[in-house]
Amino acid sequence: MRQMIDPPNDLEPSDPGPHNLDLDGDRLREECGVFGVFGHPDAAAITALGLHALQHRGQEAAGIVSFDGHRFHSERRLGLVGDTFSRREVIEHLPGMSAIGHVRYSTTGETILRNVQPLFAELDAGGFAVGHNGNLTNGLTLRRQLVREGAMMQSTTDTEVILHLVAQSRRNRFVDRFIHALGALEGAYSLTALTNKKLVGARDPLGIRPLVMGRLDGAVILASETCALDIIGAKYVRDVENGEVVVIDDEGIHSVKPFPQVPARPCIFEYIYFARPDSIVGGRSVYEVRRTMGAELAREAPAAADVVVPVPDSGVPAAIGFAQLAGIPFEMGIIRNHYVGRTFIQPTQSIREIGVRMKHSANRAVVSGKRIVLIDDSLVRGTTSLKIVQMMRDAGAREVHMRIASPPITHSDYYGIDTPERDKLLAATHDIEGMRAFIGADSLAFLSVEGIYRAMGYERRDPLRPQFTDHCFTGDYPTALTDRTAEVAAPRQLSLLAEAS
Repeated sequence: MRQMIDPPNDLEPSDPGPHNLDLDGDRLREECGVFGVFGHPDAAAITALGLHALQHRGQEAAGIVSFDGHRFHSERRLGLVGDTFSRREVIEHLPGMSAIGHVRYSTTGETILRNVQPLFAELDAGGFAVGHNGNLTNGLTLRRQLVREGAMMQSTTDTEVILHLVAQSRRNRFVDRFIHALGALEGAYSLTALTNKKLVGARDPLGIRPLVMGRLDGAVILASETCALDIIGAKYVRDVENGEVVVIDDEGIHSVKPFPQVPARPCIFEYIYFARPDSIVGGRSVYEVRRTMGAELAREAPAAADVVVPVPDSGVPAAIGFAQLAGIPFEMGIIRNHYVGRTFIQPTQSIREIGVRMKHSANRAVVSGKRIVLIDDSLVRGTTSLKIVQMMRDAGAREVHMRIASPPITHSDYYGIDTPERDKLLAATHDIEGMRAFIGADSLAFLSVEGIYRAMGYERRDPLRPQFTDHCFTGDYPTALTDRTAEVAAPRQLSLLAEAS
């Protein structure tokens, strides 16, 4: 297993500051994506391709662990998948017929190399690697308990508690030890795990985070989304069900459902924002759902306007749906430059403003003199919307009407979405008129919770049995929040290192 040293602090991401805010700075971000292969001679290369397709789920770091029949091999790096895993010499260090991979955006643990997944440990029964998409709502509580019992933590992520729980289990078979460990977890998890004989996938009992299964040339694939199957030419087989553990070995695929069965409650934000538009999540086309959300928004909150302009890229499907139903022309009034990296440190205010426009620019020919409807998928702190509205006015827009294709975000998330604390959420501290005034729009409206459910194919939200995890809009958290209840979770859930020291 290759060893690498954590980079110096001056290479780690830093806060760009209030005067260097680009239009991605106010976005919700998902924790990560997972991928696994069992039974293919090019397992690592296929995993790298799958991670490319899942890059939207995490851009801070990527890692792959492979097994060659005798030993495990690991490559974990900060940065994008293509920065490391497109190089042949890196893939050659990952031989074997099985592999798992992970892309990361941190909601627990700092952005340092020792937190990059998949995590790996040598247990008494052999090597064990695990990658985790989601967030444990009792991760810090479990961590403290494990440390008191003598565990030596090597990372500051909640995922590491899974390794220790498996290691401490007294069950005989690995699968039984793995399931025993899962029984202690609260919150959201989709897992891929690798041993010297098995590839294992698991979803939490509510199925909050997605996980799908596919086949490629006889090999079995696990992935966070179907777009990762598409990129490698794999055939979709089925979703891993909520509360299911799938075990893939030389004898085939084995399904275990060790927990009491409850109705699934997948995260609604997978459909609103996180999943790629070309993915199928829970049997639904993400693109079609987003387009329908836009149409529902047009029904609920029409606007007298000349053009509909999406906030790229995630606002595009909803803007198409809005424009089609409203009968208003759809135009790309904001152009995004996809080839801009981290903005350099600007010395003056005028240069800072140019830096902001490096990633997003107004299409003046479309905007000037027009009444425009801006369509975005969500509104978090409001700073992004403020800048976009001002950008449109600077480009000559006569009126700017903002429409959001999801309900107001009034509650923080603890299941793997990087949301601010509640007092930093604009909708938690302002009414609609206050939000409109803050962003400077002529009007502002959101899609209702009922509208979201109609777009998902339901007549309404059943308060006695909600079909999705929608707590960011409703405050209805579907699991216990042990860490929060005990008042041990820190802002942005990033204090695990401090807690352990």
